[in-house]
Amino acid sequence: MARLAQTEGLTDIQREILSTVRDFVDKEIIPVATELEHRDEYPTQIVEGLKELGVFGLMIPEEYGGLGESLLTYALTVEEIARGWMSVSGIINTHFIVAYMLKQHGTQEQKDHFLPKMAAGEIRGAFSMSEPALGSDVSAISSKGVRDGDDYVLNGQKMWLTNGGSSTLVAVLCRTDEGHPEGTAPHKSMTTFLVEKEAGFGEVRPGLTIPGKIEKMGYKGVDTTELIMDGLRVPADRILGGESGRGFYHMMDGVEVGRVNVAARGCGVAQRAFELGVSYAQQRRTFGKPIAQHQAIQFKLAEMATKVEAAHAMMVNAARKKDSGQRNDLEAGMAKYLASEYCKEVVEDAFRIHGGYGFSKEYEIERLYREAPMLLIGEGTAEIQKMIIGRRLLEEYRIQG
Repeated sequence: MARLAQTEGLTDIQREILSTVRDFVDKEIIPVATELEHRDEYPTQIVEGLKELGVFGLMIPEEYGGLGESLLTYALTVEEIARGWMSVSGIINTHFIVAYMLKQHGTQEQKDHFLPKMAAGEIRGAFSMSEPALGSDVSAISSKGVRDGDDYVLNGQKMWLTNGGSSTLVAVLCRTDEGHPEGTAPHKSMTTFLVEKEAGFGEVRPGLTIPGKIEKMGYKGVDTTELIMDGLRVPADRILGGESGRGFYHMMDGVEVGRVNVAARGCGVAQRAFELGVSYAQQRRTFGKPIAQHQAIQFKLAEMATKVEAAHAMMVNAARKKDSGQRNDLEAGMAKYLASEYCKEVVEDAFRIHGGYGFSKEYEIERLYREAPMLLIGEGTAEIQKMIIGRRLLEEYRIQG
């Protein structure tokens, strides 16, 4: 895109990374995305290409074989990839969140063991909070880990696991009540376990089953699964950070950067929808002229472009605030909320510009129209974002006295 969604103040290295990724997206992802999506086929060749580019280690420190880049660089990379095919950005995102949690909270042994292989894409990460009965109410999780000698025994059912089949390392949030007196707040008795497994479906290690892919209306290609633990034994040294009861904080830190990622995905999908809309409007003729010359279409293009620009600016601001070491839950919540809502609206306007052809599977906009709704619920629904934003605003603007 020539003019929209530009980011000021990038280093030469950042510009080079983004240029390389955009070139890869244009040549390797966009030409095959719709065909793979319609077949619900895992994009193996695309993933191998991204491994070679170093994308799986983008934010992993250099001493572990990564590129040691910022959240901003990562978010802008995700924006480019989502512009090509949102599902591919999902494959990277859960891996990135687990790597980030390990970098921030892992023991030295855990970092040394996992991060170099994660940077190379040899170990692929997924993380698991949600359960069938609770959705966004993380404090109500019922999956449980009970100490048994040097191990913990895990039981429970998890839901909406992105990369559930293809991952080989899953960060799983469970309730662990030992050492916590009766009446302890639920979020203080949760622990994140680092569960290693084989890729694939069925029983992937004793006590751990990945039943199969959940069929979805969009966000295809990437495998979304359940995870069932039945007497799963995990060594105590595979508790993230080595200390039980800290899992809720670990997961919320991961989700905070994940929300910047979802905002970036919304920006990328919206950019692609605008590109498709503005291109089609100049080619399609009605009443003797291209529809782009009709004022009704120009108004749509103006609104779409403004939303693309606004969402991008908020996403960049949220990433930069986290990179500066500051708390960014307010900015990340705002960016995720705005970018996902604007993405849905921009995609729908591009769909309308295409007229009847937007309903045809031959046109790329049909795929985007099915993908955009996932962003309204991923990493916390729009309603959850508004709750977070509202609470943080009341903290900031509390009346004294």
